[in-house]
Amino acid sequence: MLRNPLSEHRGRISGLMLVVSILMLEGTLSRTQAEDWPQFRGPNSTGISASTKPLPVKFSPTENVKWSAAIGDGVGSPAIAAGRVFVSGMTSKEIVSLFAFEEATGKKLWQRDWPAGELPEIHETNSQASASPAADAERVYFYFSTLGLVSVDAATGKDVWQAPLPTPFFVMKWGPGISPVLYRDLVIFCQDDDLHPAIYAFDKKTGKLAWQDVRFDMAVNYSHPVVCTTDGRDDIVVAGTGMLIGYDPATGKRRWFAKTLLRNIKTTPVCLDGIVYVSLQSGGIANQWLASVDQIKTGNNDGKVQKAEIQAFVGKTPVPDAFYKRTFDRGDLNKDGVLEGREIDLAFLHPDNFAGASYTQLGEKAAEQYIMAVRGGGEGDVTKTHVLWRHPTKHTDHVVSPLISDGRMFLLKEGGISTVFDTKNGEPVRAAKRLGATGSFYASPVIGDGKIYLCGDNGKVTVLKNNAEYEELAINDMGESIVATPAIADGQLFVRTRTKVFCIGDAPVAAK
Repeated sequence: MLRNPLSEHRGRISGLMLVVSILMLEGTLSRTQAEDWPQFRGPNSTGISASTKPLPVKFSPTENVKWSAAIGDGVGSPAIAAGRVFVSGMTSKEIVSLFAFEEATGKKLWQRDWPAGELPEIHETNSQASASPAADAERVYFYFSTLGLVSVDAATGKDVWQAPLPTPFFVMKWGPGISPVLYRDLVIFCQDDDLHPAIYAFDKKTGKLAWQDVRFDMAVNYSHPVVCTTDGRDDIVVAGTGMLIGYDPATGKRRWFAKTLLRNIKTTPVCLDGIVYVSLQSGGIANQWLASVDQIKTGNNDGKVQKAEIQAFVGKTPVPDAFYKRTFDRGDLNKDGVLEGREIDLAFLHPDNFAGASYTQLGEKAAEQYIMAVRGGGEGDVTKTHVLWRHPTKHTDHVVSPLISDGRMFLLKEGGISTVFDTKNGEPVRAAKRLGATGSFYASPVIGDGKIYLCGDNGKVTVLKNNAEYEELAINDMGESIVATPAIADGQLFVRTRTKVFCIGDAPVAAK
Protein backbone atom coordinates (compact mmCIF):
# COMPACT_ATOMS: atom_id res chain seq x y z
CA MET A 1 0.00 0.00 0.00
CA LEU A 2 1.35 3.40 -1.01
CA ARG A 3 1.86 6.01 1.67
CA ASN A 4 -0.17 9.20 1.48
CA PRO A 5 2.09 11.96 2.84
CA LEU A 6 -0.83 14.42 2.90
CA SER A 7 -2.97 12.09 5.01
CA GLU A 8 -0.06 11.44 7.38
CA HIS A 9 0.56 15.18 7.66
CA ARG A 10 -3.12 15.78 8.38
CA GLY A 11 -3.03 12.97 10.94
CA ARG A 12 -0.06 14.50 12.72
CA ILE A 13 -1.79 17.90 12.78
CA SER A 14 -5.01 16.35 14.08
CA GLY A 15 -3.07 14.55 16.81
CA LEU A 16 -1.25 17.73 17.74
CA MET A 17 -4.52 19.64 17.86
CA LEU A 18 -6.01 16.95 20.10
CA VAL A 19 -3.06 17.19 22.48
CA VAL A 20 -3.32 20.98 22.53
CA SER A 21 -7.07 20.74 23.14
CA ILE A 22 -6.55 18.35 26.03
CA LEU A 23 -3.91 20.61 27.55
CA MET A 24 -6.21 23.60 27.17
CA LEU A 25 -9.06 21.68 28.76
CA GLU A 26 -6.84 20.59 31.64
CA GLY A 27 -5.79 24.19 32.10
CA THR A 28 -9.42 25.27 32.12
CA LEU A 29 -10.33 22.60 34.65
CA SER A 30 -7.38 23.58 36.83
CA ARG A 31 -8.46 27.20 36.71
CA THR A 32 -12.04 26.27 37.54
CA GLN A 33 -10.92 24.25 40.54
CA ALA A 34 -8.62 27.02 41.73
CA GLU A 35 -10.81 30.05 41.17
CA ASP A 36 -14.42 28.88 41.52
CA TRP A 37 -16.26 28.91 44.84
CA PRO A 38 -18.88 26.28 44.03
CA GLN A 39 -20.76 25.98 47.33
CA PHE A 40 -21.01 27.06 50.96
CA ARG A 41 -17.50 27.93 52.18
CA GLY A 42 -15.91 27.10 48.84
CA PRO A 43 -14.02 23.95 47.79
CA ASN A 44 -15.03 21.09 50.11
CA SER A 45 -16.46 23.69 52.52
CA THR A 46 -12.97 24.49 53.83
CA GLY A 47 -13.14 28.29 53.51
CA ILE A 48 -9.82 28.16 51.65
CA SER A 49 -9.20 29.77 48.27
CA ALA A 50 -6.27 28.36 46.29
CA SER A 51 -5.96 31.54 44.27
CA THR A 52 -2.92 33.78 44.76
CA LYS A 53 -4.46 36.82 43.08
CA PRO A 54 -4.40 39.97 45.22
CA LEU A 55 -7.49 40.43 47.39
CA PRO A 56 -8.75 43.74 48.82
CA VAL A 57 -7.91 44.97 52.32
CA LYS A 58 -9.92 48.17 52.67
CA PHE A 59 -13.46 48.59 51.39
CA SER A 60 -16.95 49.86 52.23
CA PRO A 61 -20.36 49.88 50.48
CA THR A 62 -18.85 52.41 48.06
CA GLU A 63 -15.07 51.99 48.27
CA ASN A 64 -13.44 49.33 46.04
CA VAL A 65 -16.86 47.96 45.09
CA LYS A 66 -16.80 46.61 41.54
CA TRP A 67 -20.55 46.04 41.60
CA SER A 68 -23.43 45.45 43.96
CA ALA A 69 -27.05 44.36 43.71
CA ALA A 70 -30.16 44.23 45.91
CA ILE A 71 -31.35 40.64 46.30
CA GLY A 72 -33.86 40.60 49.18
CA ASP A 73 -33.50 39.22 52.68
CA GLY A 74 -31.28 36.19 53.14
CA VAL A 75 -28.31 34.61 54.85
CA GLY A 76 -27.16 32.15 52.18
CA SER A 77 -23.66 32.60 50.78
CA PRO A 78 -22.86 33.33 47.11
CA ALA A 79 -21.59 30.54 44.86
CA ILE A 80 -19.31 31.30 41.90
CA ALA A 81 -18.75 29.03 38.91
CA ALA A 82 -17.59 29.63 35.33
CA GLY A 83 -17.79 33.43 35.56
CA ARG A 84 -21.25 33.55 37.16
CA VAL A 85 -22.37 34.48 40.68
CA PHE A 86 -25.43 32.80 42.16
CA VAL A 87 -27.22 33.93 45.31
CA SER A 88 -30.72 33.72 46.77
CA GLY A 89 -33.05 35.98 48.73
CA MET A 90 -36.62 36.55 49.86
CA THR A 91 -37.75 39.27 47.47
CA SER A 92 -41.06 39.41 49.34
CA LYS A 93 -42.70 37.46 52.15
CA GLU A 94 -44.31 35.23 49.53
CA ILE A 95 -41.48 34.88 46.99
CA VAL A 96 -38.06 33.26 47.16
CA SER A 97 -35.69 34.21 44.33
CA LEU A 98 -32.48 32.86 42.86
CA PHE A 99 -30.23 35.31 40.99
CA ALA A 100 -27.42 34.91 38.49
CA PHE A 101 -24.96 37.75 37.84
CA GLU A 102 -22.04 38.08 35.48
CA GLU A 103 -19.03 37.89 37.77
CA ALA A 104 -16.94 40.52 35.98
CA THR A 105 -19.59 43.24 35.60
CA GLY A 106 -22.52 42.45 37.89
CA LYS A 107 -24.91 42.29 34.95
CA LYS A 108 -28.00 40.35 35.99
CA LEU A 109 -28.21 37.31 33.74
CA TRP A 110 -31.47 35.93 35.07
CA GLN A 111 -33.76 35.75 38.11
CA ARG A 112 -36.00 32.86 39.12
CA ASP A 113 -38.95 33.45 41.43
CA TRP A 114 -40.90 30.75 43.26
CA PRO A 115 -43.94 31.02 45.57
CA ALA A 116 -42.62 30.30 49.05
CA GLY A 117 -45.87 28.83 50.34
CA GLU A 118 -46.81 28.71 54.01
CA LEU A 119 -43.71 29.18 56.14
CA PRO A 120 -43.26 28.66 59.89
CA GLU A 121 -41.84 31.19 62.30
CA ILE A 122 -38.04 31.02 62.57
CA HIS A 123 -35.35 32.61 64.72
CA GLU A 124 -34.76 36.28 63.84
CA THR A 125 -31.09 35.68 63.05
CA ASN A 126 -32.03 33.15 60.39
CA SER A 127 -33.88 33.80 57.13
CA GLN A 128 -36.30 31.68 55.13
CA ALA A 129 -33.68 32.08 52.36
CA SER A 130 -30.95 30.41 54.39
CA ALA A 131 -29.43 27.97 51.90
CA SER A 132 -26.41 28.72 49.73
CA PRO A 133 -26.72 27.49 46.16
CA ALA A 134 -24.15 25.08 44.76
CA ALA A 135 -23.05 25.45 41.15
CA ASP A 136 -20.88 24.16 38.34
CA ALA A 137 -20.45 25.38 34.77
CA GLU A 138 -23.71 23.74 33.64
CA ARG A 139 -26.21 23.82 36.48
CA VAL A 140 -27.17 25.48 39.75
CA TYR A 141 -28.52 23.45 42.67
CA PHE A 142 -30.74 25.23 45.17
CA TYR A 143 -32.66 24.16 48.27
CA PHE A 144 -35.72 25.80 49.80
CA SER A 145 -37.85 24.26 52.53
CA THR A 146 -41.11 24.15 50.55
CA LEU A 147 -39.54 23.45 47.14
CA GLY A 148 -37.10 20.70 47.97
CA LEU A 149 -33.96 20.56 45.86
CA VAL A 150 -34.14 22.18 42.43
CA SER A 151 -31.66 22.39 39.58
CA VAL A 152 -31.70 25.08 36.91
CA ASP A 153 -29.54 25.78 33.88
CA ALA A 154 -26.61 27.97 34.91
CA ALA A 155 -26.73 30.05 31.73
CA THR A 156 -30.49 30.57 31.42
CA GLY A 157 -32.08 29.76 34.78
CA LYS A 158 -34.49 27.33 33.10
CA ASP A 159 -35.68 24.25 34.98
CA VAL A 160 -33.55 21.11 34.75
CA TRP A 161 -35.02 18.97 37.52
CA GLN A 162 -36.73 19.13 40.89
CA ALA A 163 -36.49 16.63 43.74
CA PRO A 164 -39.28 17.12 46.30
CA LEU A 165 -38.15 16.57 49.89
CA PRO A 166 -40.10 16.37 53.16
CA THR A 167 -40.79 19.84 54.51
CA PRO A 168 -38.57 20.11 57.60
CA PHE A 169 -39.92 20.72 61.06
CA PHE A 170 -37.84 22.41 63.75
CA VAL A 171 -39.49 22.45 67.14
CA MET A 172 -36.91 24.92 68.48
CA LYS A 173 -37.77 27.29 65.60
CA TRP A 174 -34.16 27.57 64.45
CA GLY A 175 -35.34 26.90 60.91
CA PRO A 176 -33.44 25.40 57.94
CA GLY A 177 -29.76 26.20 57.56
CA ILE A 178 -28.14 23.53 55.40
CA SER A 179 -27.07 23.84 51.75
CA PRO A 180 -26.36 21.29 49.00
CA VAL A 181 -22.72 20.36 48.33
CA LEU A 182 -21.11 18.77 45.29
CA TYR A 183 -19.10 15.59 44.91
CA ARG A 184 -18.16 14.46 41.40
CA ASP A 185 -21.47 13.59 39.67
CA LEU A 186 -23.53 13.86 42.86
CA VAL A 187 -25.36 16.57 44.77
CA ILE A 188 -25.25 15.73 48.48
CA PHE A 189 -27.82 17.17 50.87
CA CYS A 190 -28.22 16.42 54.58
CA GLN A 191 -31.16 17.66 56.62
CA ASP A 192 -31.21 16.61 60.27
CA ASP A 193 -34.50 18.15 61.36
CA ASP A 194 -36.90 17.05 64.11
CA LEU A 195 -39.12 14.97 61.83
CA HIS A 196 -37.37 13.56 58.75
CA PRO A 197 -33.59 13.51 59.37
CA ALA A 198 -31.80 12.07 56.34
CA ILE A 199 -28.90 12.45 53.92
CA TYR A 200 -29.52 12.25 50.17
CA ALA A 201 -27.34 11.88 47.09
CA PHE A 202 -28.79 12.93 43.74
CA ASP A 203 -27.42 12.57 40.22
CA LYS A 204 -26.33 16.07 39.14
CA LYS A 205 -27.64 15.72 35.60
CA THR A 206 -30.97 14.00 36.15
CA GLY A 207 -31.94 14.57 39.76
CA LYS A 208 -32.41 10.82 40.20
CA LEU A 209 -31.90 9.67 43.79
CA ALA A 210 -28.65 7.70 43.90
CA TRP A 211 -28.92 6.80 47.59
CA GLN A 212 -30.40 7.89 50.89
CA ASP A 213 -29.71 7.20 54.54
CA VAL A 214 -32.52 7.82 57.01
CA ARG A 215 -30.92 9.29 60.15
CA PHE A 216 -33.54 8.67 62.83
CA ASP A 217 -30.66 8.25 65.29
CA MET A 218 -29.91 11.97 64.89
CA ALA A 219 -31.31 15.04 66.62
CA VAL A 220 -31.20 18.45 64.89
CA ASN A 221 -27.81 19.25 63.31
CA TYR A 222 -26.55 21.93 60.92
CA SER A 223 -23.26 20.43 59.77
CA HIS A 224 -22.50 20.15 56.04
CA PRO A 225 -21.20 16.94 54.48
CA VAL A 226 -17.51 17.11 53.53
CA VAL A 227 -15.20 14.82 51.58
CA CYS A 228 -12.31 13.12 53.38
CA THR A 229 -9.74 11.29 51.27
CA THR A 230 -7.60 8.74 53.10
CA ASP A 231 -5.22 6.31 51.39
CA GLY A 232 -6.87 7.05 48.05
CA ARG A 233 -10.41 6.38 49.29
CA ASP A 234 -13.08 9.08 49.49
CA ASP A 235 -15.61 9.19 52.31
CA ILE A 236 -18.52 11.58 52.69
CA VAL A 237 -18.15 12.66 56.32
CA VAL A 238 -21.05 14.12 58.27
CA ALA A 239 -20.96 15.35 61.84
CA GLY A 240 -24.16 14.68 63.75
CA THR A 241 -25.66 13.79 67.08
CA GLY A 242 -23.06 11.98 69.14
CA MET A 243 -20.83 10.91 66.27
CA LEU A 244 -18.96 11.49 63.05
CA ILE A 245 -20.06 9.18 60.23
CA GLY A 246 -18.11 8.27 57.10
CA TYR A 247 -20.30 7.26 54.13
CA ASP A 248 -19.41 5.33 50.98
CA PRO A 249 -20.03 7.91 48.21
CA ALA A 250 -21.13 5.20 45.77
CA THR A 251 -23.72 3.47 47.92
CA GLY A 252 -24.50 5.62 50.96
CA LYS A 253 -23.47 2.81 53.28
CA ARG A 254 -22.10 3.88 56.66
CA ARG A 255 -18.47 2.77 56.51
CA TRP A 256 -17.28 4.07 59.88
CA PHE A 257 -18.31 6.13 62.85
CA ALA A 258 -16.60 7.80 65.79
CA LYS A 259 -18.68 8.33 68.93
CA THR A 260 -17.06 11.58 69.89
CA LEU A 261 -19.64 14.37 69.56
CA LEU A 262 -22.41 15.92 71.65
CA ARG A 263 -26.15 16.42 71.43
CA ASN A 264 -26.03 18.48 68.23
CA ILE A 265 -23.61 20.36 66.02
CA LYS A 266 -23.99 23.52 63.97
CA THR A 267 -20.38 23.89 62.81
CA THR A 268 -18.97 22.15 59.73
CA PRO A 269 -15.75 20.14 60.08
CA VAL A 270 -12.75 20.82 57.85
CA CYS A 271 -11.05 17.90 56.08
CA LEU A 272 -7.42 18.32 55.00
CA ASP A 273 -4.87 15.62 54.18
CA GLY A 274 -7.07 12.82 55.47
CA ILE A 275 -7.74 14.47 58.85
CA VAL A 276 -11.15 15.71 60.04
CA TYR A 277 -10.93 18.79 62.29
CA VAL A 278 -13.92 19.64 64.47
CA SER A 279 -14.82 22.48 66.82
CA LEU A 280 -17.98 22.03 68.82
CA GLN A 281 -20.19 23.71 71.38
CA SER A 282 -23.40 22.02 72.48
CA GLY A 283 -25.34 21.77 75.73
CA GLY A 284 -27.22 18.79 77.13
CA ILE A 285 -30.61 17.98 75.62
CA ALA A 286 -32.56 18.17 78.88
CA ASN A 287 -31.12 21.59 79.71
CA GLN A 288 -31.94 22.88 76.23
CA TRP A 289 -35.53 21.76 76.46
CA LEU A 290 -36.09 23.09 79.94
CA ALA A 291 -34.48 26.42 79.09
CA SER A 292 -36.40 26.82 75.82
CA VAL A 293 -39.79 25.28 76.55
CA ASP A 294 -40.38 25.10 80.30
CA GLN A 295 -38.73 28.34 81.44
CA ILE A 296 -40.36 30.80 79.04
CA LYS A 297 -43.77 32.45 79.24
CA THR A 298 -45.51 29.44 77.70
CA GLY A 299 -44.15 27.07 80.37
CA ASN A 300 -44.67 26.94 84.11
CA ASN A 301 -41.02 26.49 85.09
CA ASP A 302 -41.63 23.27 86.99
CA GLY A 303 -38.76 21.29 85.49
CA LYS A 304 -41.13 19.25 83.35
CA VAL A 305 -42.16 19.30 79.68
CA GLN A 306 -45.72 18.79 78.47
CA LYS A 307 -47.16 18.60 74.96
CA ALA A 308 -49.18 21.75 75.52
CA GLU A 309 -46.00 23.64 76.44
CA ILE A 310 -44.30 22.44 73.25
CA GLN A 311 -47.21 23.57 71.09
CA ALA A 312 -47.34 26.94 72.86
CA PHE A 313 -43.61 27.37 72.30
CA VAL A 314 -43.84 26.51 68.58
CA GLY A 315 -46.72 28.92 68.07
CA LYS A 316 -49.22 28.82 65.22
CA THR A 317 -47.58 25.95 63.33
CA PRO A 318 -49.20 22.68 64.48
CA VAL A 319 -46.74 20.22 65.97
CA PRO A 320 -47.06 17.05 63.83
CA ASP A 321 -48.34 13.93 65.56
CA ALA A 322 -45.40 12.06 64.05
CA PHE A 323 -43.04 14.24 66.09
CA TYR A 324 -44.76 13.32 69.34
CA LYS A 325 -44.86 9.63 68.47
CA ARG A 326 -41.17 9.49 67.62
CA THR A 327 -39.96 11.58 70.55
CA PHE A 328 -42.32 12.51 73.35
CA ASP A 329 -44.15 9.18 73.53
CA ARG A 330 -40.84 7.29 73.48
CA GLY A 331 -39.55 9.17 76.50
CA ASP A 332 -42.78 9.16 78.49
CA LEU A 333 -41.98 5.94 80.33
CA ASN A 334 -44.81 6.08 82.86
CA LYS A 335 -47.28 7.41 80.28
CA ASP A 336 -48.43 10.29 82.45
CA GLY A 337 -48.20 12.83 79.64
CA VAL A 338 -45.26 14.62 81.25
CA LEU A 339 -41.52 14.41 80.64
CA GLU A 340 -39.17 14.96 83.54
CA GLY A 341 -35.64 14.04 84.50
CA ARG A 342 -34.13 11.31 82.36
CA GLU A 343 -37.34 11.02 80.34
CA ILE A 344 -36.41 14.22 78.49
CA ASP A 345 -33.13 12.73 77.34
CA LEU A 346 -34.85 9.49 76.32
CA ALA A 347 -37.44 11.40 74.34
CA PHE A 348 -35.09 13.52 72.27
CA LEU A 349 -32.08 11.21 71.90
CA HIS A 350 -32.32 7.94 70.00
CA PRO A 351 -31.71 4.90 72.25
CA ASP A 352 -29.04 3.63 69.84
CA ASN A 353 -27.23 6.96 69.89
CA PHE A 354 -27.29 8.46 73.34
CA ALA A 355 -25.07 11.49 72.80
CA GLY A 356 -22.51 11.78 75.55
CA ALA A 357 -21.93 8.03 75.94
CA SER A 358 -18.60 8.49 74.19
CA TYR A 359 -17.24 10.37 77.20
CA THR A 360 -17.40 7.19 79.25
CA GLN A 361 -15.86 5.20 76.41
CA LEU A 362 -12.99 7.65 76.10
CA GLY A 363 -12.52 7.87 79.84
CA GLU A 364 -13.00 11.65 79.81
CA LYS A 365 -15.08 14.02 81.83
CA ALA A 366 -18.04 15.42 79.93
CA ALA A 367 -17.52 18.85 78.37
CA GLU A 368 -19.81 21.04 76.29
CA GLN A 369 -17.03 22.66 74.24
CA TYR A 370 -14.00 21.04 72.64
CA ILE A 371 -11.83 20.71 69.56
CA MET A 372 -10.85 17.43 67.96
CA ALA A 373 -8.94 15.79 65.12
CA VAL A 374 -9.98 12.41 63.70
CA ARG A 375 -8.07 10.42 61.11
CA GLY A 376 -10.39 9.51 58.25
CA GLY A 377 -10.95 6.04 56.88
CA GLY A 378 -11.39 2.76 58.67
CA GLU A 379 -14.37 0.47 59.10
CA GLY A 380 -16.98 0.22 61.83
CA ASP A 381 -16.43 1.88 65.21
CA VAL A 382 -13.19 3.87 65.01
CA THR A 383 -13.70 5.80 68.25
CA LYS A 384 -10.68 4.32 69.99
CA THR A 385 -8.43 3.97 66.94
CA HIS A 386 -8.80 7.14 64.87
CA VAL A 387 -9.19 10.01 67.34
CA LEU A 388 -5.81 11.76 67.15
CA TRP A 389 -6.51 14.32 69.86
CA ARG A 390 -9.47 15.84 71.65
CA HIS A 391 -9.31 18.77 74.08
CA PRO A 392 -11.92 20.68 76.07
CA THR A 393 -11.77 24.44 75.62
CA LYS A 394 -13.84 27.48 76.52
CA HIS A 395 -13.31 29.12 73.16
CA THR A 396 -15.40 27.28 70.58
CA ASP A 397 -18.50 28.80 69.01
CA HIS A 398 -21.80 27.01 68.36
CA VAL A 399 -22.13 28.37 64.77
CA VAL A 400 -18.76 29.56 63.43
CA SER A 401 -16.72 26.76 61.82
CA PRO A 402 -12.95 26.45 62.28
CA LEU A 403 -10.34 27.68 59.79
CA ILE A 404 -7.38 25.34 59.20
CA SER A 405 -4.26 26.87 57.62
CA ASP A 406 -0.49 26.43 57.90
CA GLY A 407 -0.76 23.89 60.69
CA ARG A 408 -3.01 26.10 62.81
CA MET A 409 -6.67 25.88 63.83
CA PHE A 410 -8.16 29.38 64.09
CA LEU A 411 -11.39 29.75 66.08
CA LEU A 412 -13.67 32.74 66.41
CA LYS A 413 -16.48 33.02 68.94
CA GLU A 414 -19.14 35.39 70.19
CA GLY A 415 -17.74 38.76 71.19
CA GLY A 416 -14.96 38.60 68.60
CA ILE A 417 -12.64 36.40 70.67
CA SER A 418 -10.13 34.43 68.62
CA THR A 419 -7.97 31.49 69.66
CA VAL A 420 -5.35 29.45 67.80
CA PHE A 421 -4.34 25.81 68.24
CA ASP A 422 -1.67 23.57 66.75
CA THR A 423 -3.24 21.03 64.40
CA LYS A 424 -0.64 18.39 65.27
CA ASN A 425 -1.68 18.06 68.89
CA GLY A 426 -4.50 20.53 69.51
CA GLU A 427 -2.45 22.50 72.02
CA PRO A 428 -2.91 26.30 72.24
CA VAL A 429 -0.54 28.40 70.13
CA ARG A 430 -1.40 31.65 71.84
CA ALA A 431 -3.84 32.98 74.41
CA ALA A 432 -7.32 34.14 73.51
CA LYS A 433 -7.39 37.56 71.87
CA ARG A 434 -10.28 39.90 71.20
CA LEU A 435 -10.66 41.43 67.74
CA GLY A 436 -11.00 45.13 67.23
CA ALA A 437 -14.50 44.47 65.86
CA THR A 438 -16.55 42.85 68.62
CA GLY A 439 -20.15 41.66 68.60
CA SER A 440 -21.90 38.54 67.33
CA PHE A 441 -20.48 36.33 64.59
CA TYR A 442 -22.35 33.75 62.51
CA ALA A 443 -20.33 33.75 59.28
CA SER A 444 -17.32 31.40 59.19
CA PRO A 445 -13.79 32.62 58.36
CA VAL A 446 -12.46 32.38 54.80
CA ILE A 447 -8.91 32.82 53.55
CA GLY A 448 -7.23 33.81 50.32
CA ASP A 449 -4.08 35.67 49.25
CA GLY A 450 -2.72 35.36 52.78
CA LYS A 451 -5.69 37.26 54.21
CA ILE A 452 -8.46 36.06 56.52
CA TYR A 453 -11.92 37.63 56.33
CA LEU A 454 -14.23 37.66 59.35
CA CYS A 455 -17.77 39.01 58.87
CA GLY A 456 -19.81 40.19 61.86
CA ASP A 457 -23.51 40.51 62.48
CA ASN A 458 -22.85 44.23 62.99
CA GLY A 459 -21.80 44.53 59.33
CA LYS A 460 -18.08 44.89 60.01
CA VAL A 461 -15.55 42.80 58.08
CA THR A 462 -12.23 42.28 59.82
CA VAL A 463 -9.21 41.48 57.65
CA LEU A 464 -6.32 39.61 59.28
CA LYS A 465 -2.92 38.65 57.94
CA ASN A 466 -2.51 34.89 57.86
CA ASN A 467 0.56 34.51 60.04
CA ALA A 468 1.27 33.40 63.58
CA GLU A 469 0.43 36.88 64.94
CA TYR A 470 -2.78 37.30 62.88
CA GLU A 471 -2.06 40.99 62.40
CA GLU A 472 -5.20 43.07 61.99
CA LEU A 473 -5.02 44.81 58.61
CA ALA A 474 -8.40 46.56 58.50
CA ILE A 475 -11.93 46.75 59.85
CA ASN A 476 -14.43 47.57 57.10
CA ASP A 477 -18.03 48.60 57.81
CA MET A 478 -20.51 47.37 55.18
CA GLY A 479 -23.42 49.16 56.86
CA GLU A 480 -25.71 46.15 57.21
CA SER A 481 -25.78 42.88 59.14
CA ILE A 482 -23.75 40.01 57.68
CA VAL A 483 -24.68 36.44 58.57
CA ALA A 484 -23.61 34.77 55.32
CA THR A 485 -20.08 33.46 54.91
CA PRO A 486 -18.29 35.41 52.12
CA ALA A 487 -16.94 33.90 48.91
CA ILE A 488 -13.64 34.37 47.05
CA ALA A 489 -13.00 34.09 43.32
CA ASP A 490 -10.68 35.66 40.75
CA GLY A 491 -9.10 38.17 43.13
CA GLN A 492 -12.47 39.36 44.38
CA LEU A 493 -14.34 39.09 47.65
CA PHE A 494 -18.09 38.53 47.49
CA VAL A 495 -19.93 39.73 50.59
CA ARG A 496 -23.61 39.00 51.08
CA THR A 497 -25.18 41.37 53.60
CA ARG A 498 -28.72 40.90 54.77
CA THR A 499 -30.24 42.37 51.58
CA LYS A 500 -27.39 42.90 49.09
CA VAL A 501 -24.45 41.21 47.43
CA PHE A 502 -21.18 43.09 46.87
CA CYS A 503 -18.30 42.20 44.55
CA ILE A 504 -15.24 43.81 46.12
CA GLY A 505 -11.90 44.26 44.40
CA ASP A 506 -9.15 46.81 44.00
CA ALA A 507 -10.36 48.01 40.62
CA PRO A 508 -13.93 49.34 40.76
CA VAL A 509 -16.12 48.73 37.71
CA ALA A 510 -19.57 50.00 38.66
CA ALA A 511 -22.14 50.06 41.42
CA LYS A 512 -25.83 49.59 40.85
